[in-house]
Amino acid sequence: MKFIVDQELCIGCGACEGVCPEVFEMRDDDKAHVIKDIIPAELEESALEGEESCPVEAISHE
Repeated sequence: MKFIVDQELCIGCGACEGVCPEVFEMRDDDKAHVIKDIIPAELEESALEGEESCPVEAISHE
């Protein structure tokens, strides 16, 4: 599973990082970034919760 943050939509609220800091991090540009290319199976559920926590639906997965 791979996650993507749409930088145009991201408002930098940090909800995704709060839910799943192993996959998402806020950077100096005040935007969320995915810090793992491929999400290990043990983090998938947490990463999906991070995606769902985004108030502007800027996170998607494939």
